[in-house]
Amino acid sequence: MPPNSVRFQPSGNDAHTIPVDEALNQLIEATPFIDFEVSSAELFEGAYKIISTVFPSWKKEDIKFVQCKDGITNQLVRATYQPTDFSVLVRAFGRKSEILIDRKQEIINLVTLSAQGLCPPLYARFRNGLMYGFIKGRVSSVEDMGQPKTASWIANKLAKWHKVLLPQDQTGKPEPKQTLWSTMRRWLAGVPSHYDNPEQQKKFTARFDMQKLAVELESLIKVLETLNSPIVFSHNDLLYGNVIYDDEKEEASFIDYEYGSYAFRGFDIGNHFNEFAGFECEYSRYPDKPFQMKWFEWYLTEFNGEKPSHQELEHLFKEVEGFSLASHFYWGLWALIQADISTIDFDYMSYAALRFDEYERRKRIVFPSSL
Repeated sequence: MPPNSVRFQPSGNDAHTIPVDEALNQLIEATPFIDFEVSSAELFEGAYKIISTVFPSWKKEDIKFVQCKDGITNQLVRATYQPTDFSVLVRAFGRKSEILIDRKQEIINLVTLSAQGLCPPLYARFRNGLMYGFIKGRVSSVEDMGQPKTASWIANKLAKWHKVLLPQDQTGKPEPKQTLWSTMRRWLAGVPSHYDNPEQQKKFTARFDMQKLAVELESLIKVLETLNSPIVFSHNDLLYGNVIYDDEKEEASFIDYEYGSYAFRGFDIGNHFNEFAGFECEYSRYPDKPFQMKWFEWYLTEFNGEKPSHQELEHLFKEVEGFSLASHFYWGLWALIQADISTIDFDYMSYAALRFDEYERRKRIVFPSSL
């Protein structure tokens, strides 16, 4: 089955007669839909059902199934057809993850990025997930992200991502609208007032005051909007497990596009730097200024086609320093919701506390008087 490479480029009268939402729905519906739900209790059986619908010639005995367990949102299966060593991924969405993630937007992201050679093809949709291509390569480690060679590959690839325009914004005019603040406000409103798990509720009550967090978020937004960070198409989740290296081509690729959206340049980069800490939240790993400035030089050179000035580097440094705080706030809110809805074995409540603790610590350094 050929990859979905539909482009949204209305011309003539069509540009005026087809509403944007309808055109985007047509783009989504161009990807085959399989009316089947993959059960977490029978993950491999469900994955085979999806795969055999798309590739009916594949025999089950010729397929090697491996569950990828690094993620903390969804359940993911890699299926390799051994006669040709060709792999695909089948991803079953996490329980109630649509509360956090715009699944319609995710499909638009996949189709758009695939058409521009920035991600593998999307093969199928099913009731609770997607099937798409697999990127061969070496998965990054936390340590790799801080190595100059691999860091330069990441910076170069992210610059390419930041030039992407979604189908409804192909002209680039007016500037696309960011959805970061609306997402964070929606997540804030979605944090439960009570957790069924008594231990979770105890931790939540002891650590969090939602009214104060609401006031803090608005104050943070007000300060960050003064930084004039450009709005770009952002990955928003560049942790080490979402970076794949091709050592022969000397380049990085990114996977997992479900949080992708228009956001601020400083947020996407600042979030990536926060991920140098890993899931263990070892924030002493956060890159120092000399490393960041070199990273910015790689990024801006790729983005603009010429070496940046010192002023451009300093401006980007200020953006990233500020928006790295929004990254902590973002994932802290995310974790507070996941603590209520997720069935994955992960201590989301403690993770939320770690993110907001680091937010408070870094805020005193970055904005000692503004917040």
